[in-house]
Amino acid sequence: MFNDRPKLAVEILRNQMGVDLPDNLEVRRESNTFNTRPSDDIDADVVLSMGPRQEPVHAIIVEVQQDKSKDAKQFARYAAALWLLLRCDVITLLVCPDQGTATHYANPIDTGLTGYRPEPYVLGPDDIPAITDPDEAATHLALSAMSVMAHGRNRQVIEAFAAALVKADDEHAAKYHEYAYSMAAADIRRLMEEIMKSTDWPVHSPLAREHFGRGLDQGKAEGKAEEAGKMLLLVLGARGLDVPEDAHARITACTDLAQLEAWTTLAVTAKTIHDVFD
Repeated sequence: MFNDRPKLAVEILRNQMGVDLPDNLEVRRESNTFNTRPSDDIDADVVLSMGPRQEPVHAIIVEVQQDKSKDAKQFARYAAALWLLLRCDVITLLVCPDQGTATHYANPIDTGLTGYRPEPYVLGPDDIPAITDPDEAATHLALSAMSVMAHGRNRQVIEAFAAALVKADDEHAAKYHEYAYSMAAADIRRLMEEIMKSTDWPVHSPLAREHFGRGLDQGKAEGKAEEAGKMLLLVLGARGLDVPEDAHARITACTDLAQLEAWTTLAVTAKTIHDVFD
């Protein structure tokens, strides 16, 4: 979600965690590899910057931490390395599906360096609202997906999320079910599948997701065929060849990319439209 919509990190820090961040600045992804030769490369989950590309005014590191396995000093290292690269203030945001994990990391990091004890902002279940209003869920779809992760055992939370997916006008809406499903515990997933089956949303189970993915691939193929058809008509028009209504319909109805490309090749030298199809 943070990769697809970088402003989400800014909104969470500002609205959920009370961080004073400037408005109306461009937010973009940066490289998430902090190269520290001759040491190993270290990769954060998501790295964002705010402000002009040449002179950013803030940077945000987003880490999704499922358990307590990572040494907190690694987050301090990320922040220091990014500060050296961008020369601006750096904030670390940890997203933890488990409250115990969130509590574990919600402390200043003892780096061993005098005066350097950074404290990450930690977003855990206790910091995520239980969104039960479909309109609110549709307006804040990313936060609603997180609400499912944190509070999905409350049936109303999933029902609001399901209703929001059906009516939400959001370019990333198709992905949010995947995000929520992948972050949720097994019992929440089962409840999601049960509730989503009663909606018009096409993705409500692993099997449906597989078919939905195939549908996306099919849509991409049809889009390529449509472009090839347009190119064929352009070639025919540029050569001054008459395209009767039935031939035009044949071209626009064709979804076979190889066939359209073959027709286009013939159209380059054809003297009449019949030379293309015959």
